Amino acid sequence: MSLADKYFIQNCKDILENGISDKGQEVRPRWEDGTPAYTIKKFAVVNRYNLSEEFPLMTLRKINYKNAIDEILWIYQKKSNRISDLNSKIWNAWADENGTIGKAYGYQLSVKHKYPEGEFDQVDRLLWDLKHNPQSRRIMTNLYNHHDLHEMALAPCAYSFTLNVSGNKLNGLLNQRSQDMLVANNWNVCQYSVLLMMLAQVSGYKAGELVHVIADAHIYDRHVDYIKEIISREPYDAPKVYLKPEDDFYKFTPEHFIVEDYKYHEFKVRIPVAI
Repeated sequence: MSLADKYFIQNCKDILENGISDKGQEVRPRWEDGTPAYTIKKFAVVNRYNLSEEFPLMTLRKINYKNAIDEILWIYQKKSNRISDLNSKIWNAWADENGTIGKAYGYQLSVKHKYPEGEFDQVDRLLWDLKHNPQSRRIMTNLYNHHDLHEMALAPCAYSFTLNVSGNKLNGLLNQRSQDMLVANNWNVCQYSVLLMMLAQVSGYKAGELVHVIADAHIYDRHVDYIKEIISREPYDAPKVYLKPEDDFYKFTPEHFIVEDYKYHEFKVRIPVAI
């Protein structure tokens, strides 16, 4: 059984059996027809994935990992907020009249800041520290800029990524304020596992642990039956994932990731997304 599947089943069962419903409360998200999108939720879900043992790609349903990788490169490599720079259409619902998502995600990573060593954006500073100051406890990115929230189409969900060098391994901690378990859980786990692998390779380390902390892990009311169906399935073994050699973070593409023996259950439902 894939560890990603094991955690997904455990987390979803816990939410469904022990979670708190916000039905009847004033909620922000709406379905496409305008009705409130209620959830069942658990607070502070924490999962640990050891990338040296297994890549956490779900088998209970197919995850379009190439689009997931393309999105994380859009944010961390292109540092873009323009949806035309993204191959998928997942951000179209949040785009403004200029075709951007405002001062969110990649925009925040593109802003340069002054340091004693020079002027860097957040990604370049992270890469500099991994090379020149690997024992620092300040190697991180943060997308949740209160000053710019009013100009963001959506406040960042996965907002902080902290790196820690331990021996020859690079570990990462992803903080997420909110997560739609059906739509985004393994998508985000896959993305930040890939990001950790890329950063480790160009910095001369091996990818270690990814720790994923979710403050509000929830299942939407219209997703409950889909979740029940998915977690009733028999998981397959995790696929094998390799990263082609590359020493420049800005040259990675989705094609650098080789996935072998990815066996999964089909799930051809168009999942409704709350906006």
